[in-house]
Amino acid sequence: MPQQFLPGDETWYATDSPASTYSAVFEDDGGTAYFYAFDRAGNGGEGAILDACHVYDVRDVVDREVESVAEIRWSADGLKAALYINGYAHAVLDFAARRGYCRSNWPRPGGAWRAPERAPWDDGLLAPFHAP
Repeated sequence: MPQQFLPGDETWYATDSPASTYSAVFEDDGGTAYFYAFDRAGNGGEGAILDACHVYDVRDVVDREVESVAEIRWSADGLKAALYINGYAHAVLDFAARRGYCRSNWPRPGGAWRAPERAPWDDGLLAPFHAP
């Protein structure tokens, strides 16, 4: 179910994969927004952040006084999640490939998905989230 929010207001919105212990989490901490890959079974059962993709800096959001809608969509296999804000895709998490993608290509992947650089964004990543 989509979540309404105002950019810059503290927001936390998560959905769980229908097929695994993975979750996708959108968070706006009032200054910056990220999309997190999370494994609920990781870290000895306490859960673990696998990666964090930058979504926006609040100071750069032009219409932040306008209510927005965040939606997390899962692929049919439950191993990919995409973050849409107001119908526009901002980030994709691929749990099988252990990669996070975002339009800003920042920051460098950390957590369990640590890598020297983030793989570049490509609109082809959105194919699993289109209606059949």
